[in-house]
Amino acid sequence: MRKLVLLCTALGAARPLIAQDAGPALSALQTAQGDIAVTIYNNDRALVEDKRDLDLAAGRTRQEFRDVSAQIQPETVTLNGRGISVVEQNFDFDLLTPTALMQNAVGQTITLVRVNPATGAETRERATVLAANGGVVLQIGDRVEVLRDDGLPARVIFDQVPATLRARPTLSVTLQADGGGRLPVTLTYLTPGLGWAADYVALFDDANGRMEVQGWVTLTNNSGTPYVNASTLLVAGAVGQAGGGRYRGDYGGGYPPPPPPPPPPMMDRAGTETAPRERLGDFYLYPLPERTTIADKQTKQVSFLDVQNTPAARAYEFRSGWLSTSDQPLSANTVLRFSSSRNQGLGDALPAGTMRVYQRDARGNPQFVGEHRIGHTPMGSDIGLATGQAFDVKVRPVVEERTRLSGDRWRTRMRYTLTNAGPRPVTVDLIQSGLWGDTRIVDQSLRAERLSADDARWRVPVPANGEAIVTATFDSRH
Repeated sequence: MRKLVLLCTALGAARPLIAQDAGPALSALQTAQGDIAVTIYNNDRALVEDKRDLDLAAGRTRQEFRDVSAQIQPETVTLNGRGISVVEQNFDFDLLTPTALMQNAVGQTITLVRVNPATGAETRERATVLAANGGVVLQIGDRVEVLRDDGLPARVIFDQVPATLRARPTLSVTLQADGGGRLPVTLTYLTPGLGWAADYVALFDDANGRMEVQGWVTLTNNSGTPYVNASTLLVAGAVGQAGGGRYRGDYGGGYPPPPPPPPPPMMDRAGTETAPRERLGDFYLYPLPERTTIADKQTKQVSFLDVQNTPAARAYEFRSGWLSTSDQPLSANTVLRFSSSRNQGLGDALPAGTMRVYQRDARGNPQFVGEHRIGHTPMGSDIGLATGQAFDVKVRPVVEERTRLSGDRWRTRMRYTLTNAGPRPVTVDLIQSGLWGDTRIVDQSLRAERLSADDARWRVPVPANGEAIVTATFDSRH
């Protein structure tokens, strides 16, 4: 079967070769697309605007729009042009592939060609395709044969290409035109399979408390079609969409995967500064400065942020659940703190993405030290990214005593032992979570700050090669 697939694939070989070519040849790609503009959203969705010139006869005609997205949502298609109206439209997404050819040939006659590996002589037989379900079953004369992948040279010749199979995704539209001639039209539609995200690379200088950040827009095209020399606009923000919509990610139907879970909290304080970028409603727009070709099955990166020498600091954080007790010390999180503010910060709104952090070792080589996914972050925010767990900084929470005061009131005494095996003193943000709104701290060895109804925080200094102990007594209903 391998020989059959390879030889049949040649029928449509030109398109995959071009789509996989990420080099300059893409700019010369022969495509039926016109002037393309693509607006790409964060949730694997895009708006495509395709301006083409059509030669139309007066009255009713059928037009085929090739090179549309293979995952086009036909119900979102609009076609605008002076003096024309749409009567009917069909989207043909059954693409020409070796498997599709064989499946469409069931019940029909083909020519099976075999080559004698010793002599090179060819033998040809006419065969009827009985089935193509996980394998090909043929009727050859008075015998039934299964076409096997036995290593012997073989190929199949089909009499014709079925009219239902298309070499490229095609939208067929029946138009009513008031007059004939060459007319400009604009085809617009929504499609999944095109998405973008932000990726950040940060080089942190711990000794000087500074950081360099490079931000990249990462475009991904899995729509089944390249977009050649496209004007590209990116929209940062969560654009709503109705649930349950179908898409044709495998050309046969299916449902899009659920969105990824929201990233863990990372903003110590949300910003209140307006970023110097174009806005559309509540969304920020990031236009690419030049037209670009987005090949199918391609990931493309474009720089959008380059900040040098911005303040940053390493910190430590440990969050203890309510009534959490441990028989051994647990690692504190290593946190990178910085700002997205205009002054002393990154000076921009940060689209959702992953920030990867590097530090230079003693030889001056940058080494990866952790990563964290961030959500859409307004300018002016104070950010704390947990990049990993500290090797030398540990915390051991222990419930020392728990006493019932009345029917639903309890008194709980906690002891937190913090240790630091590092050569420098550190400050650990010790957070006790799970508190109810009426929980009171009636006694404490270090004054806490109540962050919310659920959380209290102690900023605990821990000496180098030493330890610190915090005790607290809670009066609560649970």
